Amino acid sequence: MKNFKRVLACLLAGGMAVGALAACNNNGSSGGSKSDSESQAPVVGQSSVDTSEVKSIYFLNFKPEISDKYKAIADKYKEEKGVEVKVVTAASGEYEKTLSVEMEKNEPPTIFQINGPVGYENWKDFCADLKATKLYDLVTDKSLAVTSGDGVYGVPYAVEGYGIIYNNAIMTKYFSTDGAKAASMDEINNFAKLKEVVEDMTAKKADLGIEGVFGSTSLKSGDDWRWQTHLMNLPLYYEFKDGGDPITNCVNAAELNFTFADNYKNIFDLYTNNSCTNKADLGAKSVDDSMSEFALGKCAMVQNGNWAWGQISGVAGNTVKEEDIKFMPIYTGVSGEETQGLCVGTENFFAINSKVDAATQQASIDFLEWLFTSDYGKNAVINDLGFMAPFSSFGDDEKPSDPLAKEVLNWMAKDGYTSAKWTFAGIPSEGWKSNFGGDLLLYVQDQKSWDDVVTAAKDNWKTERELAKVAE
Repeated sequence: MKNFKRVLACLLAGGMAVGALAACNNNGSSGGSKSDSESQAPVVGQSSVDTSEVKSIYFLNFKPEISDKYKAIADKYKEEKGVEVKVVTAASGEYEKTLSVEMEKNEPPTIFQINGPVGYENWKDFCADLKATKLYDLVTDKSLAVTSGDGVYGVPYAVEGYGIIYNNAIMTKYFSTDGAKAASMDEINNFAKLKEVVEDMTAKKADLGIEGVFGSTSLKSGDDWRWQTHLMNLPLYYEFKDGGDPITNCVNAAELNFTFADNYKNIFDLYTNNSCTNKADLGAKSVDDSMSEFALGKCAMVQNGNWAWGQISGVAGNTVKEEDIKFMPIYTGVSGEETQGLCVGTENFFAINSKVDAATQQASIDFLEWLFTSDYGKNAVINDLGFMAPFSSFGDDEKPSDPLAKEVLNWMAKDGYTSAKWTFAGIPSEGWKSNFGGDLLLYVQDQKSWDDVVTAAKDNWKTERELAKVAE
């Protein structure tokens, strides 16, 4: 969850500062027209580019906590390839400012990071097209890459994901009951089937040895982020996914139509109607409560992300076996959701400086490809950098050891499935989320109608956007 909060803060900061950062870009560029990188032919990834004369490349690192790890990797790369990797690390919270300064120098970063589509808008004049690279080819879920037109300008290198975590032992027990509404998890690929199964499990909860199908829907103030942010991602993703990148569309949306409000209600009601906890008590429940309920076998399912493994495994008396902890997508009843994957996102995208010469661009991408394909590099990525890397170059024995991280990577690699991007990054403000979370509590306590919740969400969205404009 710590990572999630940092990711969200960074993404929202990028979204709120689009205009300001664009003005700080190199050479006074505001990025208003098509970038040089979009109009030129791709350079990196072409075998014809001679890199033999390149002796040094420059990586501007975003994460201070792993600066020493990157320097050790750089030393190994120079030892193996003879190319120096200059690693400079920006101070915490100062990356965009540092990048602006460093890009003005005679020897600017050749590898840098952008925080998704918003970051690309700020730096598109400096982002080379990576679509011809092996690095991009290895990405298991290419929908996560930062693209514009036919070009690929940011390659994701570390991801997190969330969905509905389930205890496969309990589900297997359910499938063997008389009249079970499904024979296996493979049949549960849409909301209608999920609802049918969940309601039947509630009727059989005594036989299954559970107190409820879902862990508590924690609506305690400060613990409602799974609903006012994470669950809200689905209606945002579906409302803004057409006609460009959903995150960018969401960031730029002056108004929220909340077209998929009924779909949100579908799954939220399913959670609260089939829970370990009565609705009247949800305002006092925390995330830790719901994770403890799951770890102790009191429920079969709980919505959370791969970061929850530490919470589950750390509960005293934990009864859930590691091999039984699985993920399924959050189904809400949207047409075509049978091919929806988990909600997957990242702040972590590598970009190559299109303003440096072709050989240096290629040498920079050569280093990244080595990092994510060589035995040494992959081991460092997993054990030193601690990344959940979305590349097919990592075998089953080269993935993070915890079951939820493995599940996220497996879902991303499934043919025919599309991850739901973290569109919640475009929510106008923390104030909007707090108001929405408070209204959800009033709704479950029968103090506010669903129609009133929807109206308030739409009105508050417009108000928060207008306030943001005034603040600019």
